[in-house]
Amino acid sequence: MFTGIVQATCEVLAIDKKTGLNTLQIAIGPDLREGLSLGASVANNGVCLTVTRIDDNRVFFDVMEETLKLTNLSNLRPGSQVNIERSLTFGSEIGGHVLSGHVHTEAIVKSVSKTESHHDICLSVEPKWMNYILYKGFVGVNGCSLTVGEVSGSSFMLHLIPETLKLTNLDSYRVGDSINIEIDSQTQAIVDTVERVLAKRFAD
Repeated sequence: MFTGIVQATCEVLAIDKKTGLNTLQIAIGPDLREGLSLGASVANNGVCLTVTRIDDNRVFFDVMEETLKLTNLSNLRPGSQVNIERSLTFGSEIGGHVLSGHVHTEAIVKSVSKTESHHDICLSVEPKWMNYILYKGFVGVNGCSLTVGEVSGSSFMLHLIPETLKLTNLDSYRVGDSINIEIDSQTQAIVDTVERVLAKRFAD
């Protein structure tokens, strides 16, 4: 489990591409490597990946074909920056909202508005996911716990504060880029339950 509070952006040093599998080599600093062991879970752009090897300043992760198809990890190149968060430990403060690290879909950047006073991103997703994206609700965006702004049709706004831009890779995204989205699990459970109850009531 994760909190959606990104701890660092880290560079992709290399990608070993095999059939149905990519192995990422990520430059993770000593503070985040402390106590990190093989088999540990680390969110990369919001995707829960397992540590397969630790070598000096780099940490290795295997990404399966299904994950590559469903997330923007397939777009990574050496030099790319990824949002990194280690898994939640007992007693840790949850500053965002609980995330599983299982990305539901990718959003496409529809527009970016950047001035001295604001940085807004408009994202579009498949219509079926908009049932779970509510104004002032939570959503996981590349592993960041963010509050949803205006919602319209199949798109929604994010209003990013300077601290978020400083600590994450969201400042680098442009129109047409894809961003990993994890729906808030509590919102999804409530919406699905209400829909089932209403469907049953009308069926009766």
